[in-house]
Order: sequence, then C-alpha cells, then structure tokens
Amino acid sequence: MESRKLKVAIVGATGYTGGELVRLLLQHPNAEVVALLRLSSEEALPLHKAHPHLRGLTKLECVPYDDGLLDGVDAAFLAVPNGVAMELAPRLLEKGVKVIDLSADFRFRDPETYERWYRKSHSAKDLLVEAVYGLPEIRREQIRNARLVANPGCYPVSALLALAPLLRRRLVHLDSIVIDSKSGVSGAGRSRLEVGYLFTELDEDFRAYSVANHRHTPEMEQEFSELAGEPVCLTFTPHLVPMVRGIFTTAYAKLTEPLSTEDVRKIYESDYANEPFVRLLEVGELPRVKAVVGSNFCDVSVVVDERTQRVIALSVIDNLVKGASGNAVQCFNLMFNLDERTGLWCGGIAP
Repeated sequence: MESRKLKVAIVGATGYTGGELVRLLLQHPNAEVVALLRLSSEEALPLHKAHPHLRGLTKLECVPYDDGLLDGVDAAFLAVPNGVAMELAPRLLEKGVKVIDLSADFRFRDPETYERWYRKSHSAKDLLVEAVYGLPEIRREQIRNARLVANPGCYPVSALLALAPLLRRRLVHLDSIVIDSKSGVSGAGRSRLEVGYLFTELDEDFRAYSVANHRHTPEMEQEFSELAGEPVCLTFTPHLVPMVRGIFTTAYAKLTEPLSTEDVRKIYESDYANEPFVRLLEVGELPRVKAVVGSNFCDVSVVVDERTQRVIALSVIDNLVKGASGNAVQCFNLMFNLDERTGLWCGGIAP
C-alpha cells in the first residue's frame, strides 16, 4: 500500500466524465488532485463554472493544457476526445506518468480496426502492444502491472459483464449473440449540440441509433473473442432513452447444451462471488438502472428460456461511473497496489 498520497491530474476536466473523475478523486483517501486541465482554451475556468455541484470542494481551476503541469504527477486521467490521447500519452509515459485513457485510442490491438471505425489515423501504434484493456473483472492482473490502461467503452462494460462467464466456458453459440442496450443521454458527452439531443426531442421518446454501425461493436467483438478463444461476430443495437444516466443491456445467446436458469446462475456465482462491483441478483430478480445510478456497481441477472434454450443476461450500470470514470478509478487503484474499492465503495443515489 502506498503511504503517501498519489498525485493525479485530470485532462479534460470540464466534460461529464472529467467531472465524475473530479468528484470521485477529491474524496479518494490516497489521491491528491494537483491539476485540472482543459483543451482548446487559453483561459482558466473556475471548476464550479463547469461543474456547479463541485463548488467549494477544491481551489483548483481548470487550466489550459501544458505538459509541464504534469511534471511529478503519478497518474494522469485522459478524459479527452478520440484522437487526442494518442498525442498526449507518449509524452506523459516518457515523464514516468502512468496513464488511464478514457477515450478509444488504445482499446484496440489492431490499429486498422481503430482507423476504420473511428476514421482517424493512429499516431502511437507502438503503444497498442502494451496498452491493457482496463476492465478489472477480466484483466485484473494485467492492469496491476500496466503503465497505460485503456478504459473500456460504456456499452462494452455492460455487455462483457453480462456474458463473460458463458463466453469463458464456450457455453453459447458464438454466432448467436445479440446485444440490445439502452442508454441515458449523458453517454453522448457534453459537447453534442445536435437537434436530436435537445430536451424537446428526447423527452417521452425512445429510439435506436447507429444500427449495425456502432463504434463499440468491434470493441465488444475483440474482447468477446479473447474470452471465447476464437472469433466472435455479434449484433449490437443501442438505443437512446429519456434519462440522464444509466445503461440497461439485454444480451441474448443460444446455449450449446441444455441448462436451466439455476444452472447458469451457479456459473455466474462462481465467477462473480469475489468481484466487489458485480452484484449478481437472485433468481427471478431483475435489474433496475435506478439501483446503480451514482455508483460503480454493475447489477446482473440471468434467465434461461428453456423453450428456446436461449440465455438472456441482463446488466445495468451507470454509464458515467462503472461505464467510465468509476471504472478508471478502479484501474488506478489496481495500478498503484491499492484496494480496488478505495474511493468507490458507496451505494447509488435513490430515489
């Protein structure tokens, strides 16, 4: 365990995930936030101007990015747009700073996959070999030894935790997987000014988007394939629902052998019994987004349709916490040999 407080910086502190990082790390007993940085600006911004709910918690301002401000920092969280982290991370690593990147820049082992789906040329391909995909429930030991962690996308977190126990055991047909997810609008980020994200367009509506073309699809396929030991091709459909936070994922797959709900739940219990942030619900109990909002927990339930021999796995997360900033702090804890629950061990917000 570290005896001194670890110095951390947050790059992109004015966005939604940046704000969550500030909220979580200011009350982390082993972290000292020493720098809040913003991009594309020549002026400092008081934190409360970006995040009124954090007024009075720190005297730090969100200042324009400068590499020199990260000298002597132990860890940097990059809550930046795709394409930015690949420019910043190499310089930070040279300084000896450990990096947790919340963008997609280091999630893919194949740079061509990144370039095809994100339509950006990758300028730090050499780092893709060492970057660790940062989902503790499937990469815990690698994260402990990493200096560069690629925080997962929010949808992949919910989908991976829903199906990982079955994929590890090859208990589902790998060509039968369908991921159906619903997300709150905060998942679009703070800078989206499109008409479709206006309150008048969102309220009392429900719609699919990026059908058969969402950028998280190859990320899921990469990690599902790693768990299963052979290539996985899946169908993913995301939906936007009129709530601020949360993801509800329903994953469907055809079982390779006859199993009951109780059989499958025992498998999940075996894998998740010691996972601090995965809460496996009782048979017959179904997850609710409201139960995890504001927390780093993922609630999971599993049902077998014995008539069709399809498994239906359901998971809920807060897209800004377990789906982004909370998971990043969990990785930070592992990287610095801290109890991974540190700074995160609290329930959600209700009602």
